[in-house]
Amino acid sequence: MNKFSHVKNFTGYMKKVYQEVNKRHTKQDILDIPAGNGLLSEKLSKDGHNVTCADINSEKADYVYADMESALPFENDIFDTIMCLEGIEHIIDPSNLVSELCRICRINGRVIISLPNIHNLYSRIQFLFTGTFFQFEPYANQYIADEKIDRGHISSLSIVQIKYLFSCNGAKLTDISGDKFKRKILIPLLSPILLLGVLWTQTSKFRNRWNGTKAPTSPNWLFHHNLMFSRSLILVFEKKTHISQDETHTSGDTFHKQAI
Repeated sequence: MNKFSHVKNFTGYMKKVYQEVNKRHTKQDILDIPAGNGLLSEKLSKDGHNVTCADINSEKADYVYADMESALPFENDIFDTIMCLEGIEHIIDPSNLVSELCRICRINGRVIISLPNIHNLYSRIQFLFTGTFFQFEPYANQYIADEKIDRGHISSLSIVQIKYLFSCNGAKLTDISGDKFKRKILIPLLSPILLLGVLWTQTSKFRNRWNGTKAPTSPNWLFHHNLMFSRSLILVFEKKTHISQDETHTSGDTFHKQAI
């Protein structure tokens, strides 16, 4: 049984996130959690950013021990950018992690996450025939007692869920992108499903539900090309307000981030 999973190379989603971070032409305090083998963090550190790696693994000696299923060991409002890549789907309670990520992010700072895209057309076909999403096959899960290990892909989050969780914690979705397209050869076969979905959202019964304060925008963003075709989604959230929770909420051993 593997305790942890690692990405061996510099992936497409890492490249996209690297570019996103550097859109802000300033040196930043960055948290990479879960840091994995630190490939992206090393590249950002070479650019002059002040990067902290956190994980439950022991990949490198300078990693801060941080369990994403518990309170994170950082003070409030301490990072300009937080990267949580291919991590949120591995935990039981994503809502607690989102709250913690927003807590330690500064106002106007960003939380950038990547996760398996359950919205792509291939995943929709798989769900239609098997009741399971692509990359969330139940045989890949690991059951644990007290030991801290990689559970596998256990939380199949939709963009609607994630957008809602971040909005509850004062952060707004500002960008949607993705990595490589999944099985492009199947696009002609899967296109009728996309067309049926678009037609469904055009019905008066569906569109009328989008009128009002609860859903003030059009449903058209649900058909963003990266949602339809990407293997992994990359979502950027910007913290606009302080979260409504106890400002003293930190874990027992607080790691004090040093200024640049």
